[in-house]
Amino acid sequence: MKLAKWDPFREMEEMLDPYSKSQDWPYRGGRDLNTKGADWAPRVDICETEKDFCINAEVPGIKRDDVNISVEDHVLTITGKNEHKKEDKGETYHRIERFYGSFSRSFTLPDNVDEEKIVATFKDGLLSMSIPKTEIVKPKKIEIKAS
Repeated sequence: MKLAKWDPFREMEEMLDPYSKSQDWPYRGGRDLNTKGADWAPRVDICETEKDFCINAEVPGIKRDDVNISVEDHVLTITGKNEHKKEDKGETYHRIERFYGSFSRSFTLPDNVDEEKIVATFKDGLLSMSIPKTEIVKPKKIEIKAS
Protein backbone atom coordinates (compact mmCIF):
# COMPACT_ATOMS: atom_id res chain seq x y z
CA MET A 1 0.00 0.00 0.00
CA LYS A 2 1.34 3.41 -0.94
CA LEU A 3 0.81 6.32 1.42
CA ALA A 4 -0.15 9.71 0.03
CA LYS A 5 0.98 12.91 1.68
CA TRP A 6 -1.93 15.06 2.83
CA ASP A 7 -2.00 18.52 1.33
CA PRO A 8 -4.63 20.82 2.87
CA PHE A 9 -4.21 23.35 0.05
CA ARG A 10 -5.19 20.70 -2.48
CA GLU A 11 -8.50 20.25 -0.67
CA MET A 12 -9.07 24.02 -0.83
CA GLU A 13 -8.32 24.04 -4.56
CA GLU A 14 -10.71 21.14 -5.14
CA MET A 15 -13.39 23.03 -3.24
CA LEU A 16 -12.82 26.17 -5.35
CA ASP A 17 -12.39 24.30 -8.64
CA PRO A 18 -16.03 24.62 -9.79
CA TYR A 19 -15.81 28.39 -9.30
CA SER A 20 -12.48 28.69 -11.11
CA LYS A 21 -13.83 26.66 -14.04
CA SER A 22 -16.85 28.93 -14.31
CA GLN A 23 -14.51 31.95 -14.43
CA ASP A 24 -12.24 30.14 -16.93
CA TRP A 25 -9.12 30.93 -14.93
CA PRO A 26 -6.09 29.65 -16.88
CA TYR A 27 -4.16 28.41 -13.85
CA ARG A 28 -6.82 26.35 -12.10
CA GLY A 29 -5.02 23.59 -10.26
CA GLY A 30 -1.84 25.65 -10.48
CA ARG A 31 -0.18 24.01 -7.46
CA ASP A 32 -0.38 20.67 -9.24
CA LEU A 33 1.16 21.96 -12.45
CA ASN A 34 4.67 22.61 -11.07
CA THR A 35 5.48 25.26 -13.66
CA LYS A 36 8.79 26.55 -12.18
CA GLY A 37 8.16 30.20 -12.99
CA ALA A 38 6.91 29.64 -16.54
CA ASP A 39 4.18 31.76 -18.10
CA TRP A 40 1.83 28.80 -18.59
CA ALA A 41 1.69 25.00 -18.42
CA PRO A 42 0.35 22.55 -20.98
CA ARG A 43 -2.47 20.24 -19.91
CA VAL A 44 -1.62 16.55 -19.81
CA ASP A 45 -3.19 13.11 -19.63
CA ILE A 46 -1.25 10.44 -17.74
CA CYS A 47 -2.06 6.76 -17.98
CA GLU A 48 -0.43 3.52 -16.94
CA THR A 49 -0.31 0.12 -18.60
CA GLU A 50 1.38 -3.07 -17.50
CA LYS A 51 4.50 -2.15 -19.47
CA ASP A 52 4.76 1.64 -19.26
CA PHE A 53 3.48 5.05 -18.23
CA CYS A 54 2.15 7.36 -20.95
CA ILE A 55 2.08 11.15 -20.82
CA ASN A 56 0.25 13.12 -23.51
CA ALA A 57 0.74 16.89 -23.38
CA GLU A 58 -1.23 19.42 -25.42
CA VAL A 59 1.05 21.97 -27.06
CA PRO A 60 -1.04 23.33 -29.95
CA GLY A 61 0.56 25.67 -32.42
CA ILE A 62 4.06 24.97 -31.13
CA LYS A 63 6.85 23.59 -33.30
CA ARG A 64 8.62 20.39 -32.32
CA ASP A 65 11.95 22.23 -32.18
CA ASP A 66 10.56 24.62 -29.55
CA VAL A 67 9.87 21.79 -27.06
CA ASN A 68 12.53 20.22 -24.79
CA ILE A 69 12.29 17.16 -22.56
CA SER A 70 14.81 16.37 -19.83
CA VAL A 71 15.14 13.93 -16.93
CA GLU A 72 17.17 14.72 -13.83
CA ASP A 73 16.97 13.09 -10.38
CA HIS A 74 13.80 11.15 -11.30
CA VAL A 75 12.04 14.33 -12.49
CA LEU A 76 10.80 14.55 -16.08
CA THR A 77 10.52 18.16 -17.27
CA ILE A 78 8.88 19.47 -20.44
CA THR A 79 9.83 23.03 -21.37
CA GLY A 80 9.44 25.27 -24.37
CA LYS A 81 8.08 28.52 -25.68
CA ASN A 82 5.26 29.87 -27.78
CA GLU A 83 5.95 33.38 -28.97
CA HIS A 84 3.17 35.74 -29.94
CA LYS A 85 4.00 37.16 -33.34
CA LYS A 86 2.79 40.75 -33.45
CA GLU A 87 2.54 42.10 -36.92
CA ASP A 88 0.95 45.50 -37.04
CA LYS A 89 -1.04 45.36 -40.25
CA GLY A 90 -3.89 47.46 -39.00
CA GLU A 91 -5.16 44.56 -36.90
CA THR A 92 -6.85 45.25 -33.60
CA TYR A 93 -7.12 42.28 -31.26
CA HIS A 94 -10.34 42.18 -29.28
CA ARG A 95 -9.51 39.01 -27.39
CA ILE A 96 -6.39 36.90 -26.90
CA GLU A 97 -7.15 33.59 -25.20
CA ARG A 98 -4.21 31.49 -26.31
CA PHE A 99 -1.21 31.19 -24.02
CA TYR A 100 2.09 32.73 -25.07
CA GLY A 101 5.54 32.77 -23.52
CA SER A 102 7.59 30.04 -21.93
CA PHE A 103 5.99 26.90 -20.57
CA SER A 104 7.14 24.20 -18.20
CA ARG A 105 5.71 21.07 -16.66
CA SER A 106 7.51 18.65 -14.32
CA PHE A 107 6.65 15.17 -13.10
CA THR A 108 8.33 13.04 -10.47
CA LEU A 109 8.91 9.59 -11.93
CA PRO A 110 8.43 6.44 -9.87
CA ASP A 111 11.42 4.26 -9.05
CA ASN A 112 10.35 1.47 -11.40
CA VAL A 113 10.93 3.29 -14.71
CA ASP A 114 13.79 3.05 -17.20
CA GLU A 115 14.76 6.69 -17.79
CA GLU A 116 17.17 5.71 -20.60
CA LYS A 117 14.38 4.26 -22.76
CA ILE A 118 11.84 7.10 -22.73
CA VAL A 119 10.38 7.63 -26.20
CA ALA A 120 8.73 10.91 -27.25
CA THR A 121 6.71 11.63 -30.39
CA PHE A 122 5.15 14.86 -31.60
CA LYS A 123 2.17 15.04 -33.94
CA ASP A 124 -0.57 17.61 -34.51
CA GLY A 125 0.22 19.59 -31.36
CA LEU A 126 0.25 16.52 -29.11
CA LEU A 127 3.48 15.50 -27.38
CA SER A 128 3.30 11.81 -26.44
CA MET A 129 5.83 10.12 -24.17
CA SER A 130 6.15 6.44 -23.35
CA ILE A 131 8.07 5.74 -20.14
CA PRO A 132 8.82 2.00 -19.86
CA LYS A 133 8.64 0.26 -16.51
CA THR A 134 11.36 -1.90 -15.04
CA GLU A 135 10.88 -4.85 -12.78
CA ILE A 136 10.41 -3.81 -9.17
CA VAL A 137 13.40 -4.82 -7.10
CA LYS A 138 12.23 -6.88 -4.19
CA PRO A 139 14.06 -6.58 -0.88
CA LYS A 140 16.45 -9.43 -0.18
CA LYS A 141 15.42 -11.52 2.79
CA ILE A 142 18.23 -12.43 5.14
CA GLU A 143 17.75 -15.52 7.22
CA ILE A 144 18.76 -15.32 10.87
CA LYS A 145 20.61 -18.38 12.06
CA ALA A 146 20.39 -19.59 15.62
CA SER A 147 23.69 -19.70 17.47
